[in-house]
Amino acid sequence: MASDLDFSPPEVPEPTFLENLLRYGLFLGAIFQLICVLAIIVPVSKSHEAEAEPSEPRSGEVMRKPKAAAPSVNKRPKKETKKKR
Repeated sequence: MASDLDFSPPEVPEPTFLENLLRYGLFLGAIFQLICVLAIIVPVSKSHEAEAEPSEPRSGEVMRKPKAAAPSVNKRPKKETKKKR
């Protein structure tokens, strides 16, 4: 009865090139996702933030002053006229 049981490992075909490519691509994708999550969780040191936000505006950037909303006395609602055809 014990001689009827076959304990040899099953025959598994050799993985093809596309299967290997898929496997390693999935591993690389998982590592990339872990790096992205860690970049969000781990705080950035203060020295990098100071370099990213200079106190002086760059030459390409334009400083805009907030415009004061001065109400105009002469503004009246325009009358809607019908177009003559």
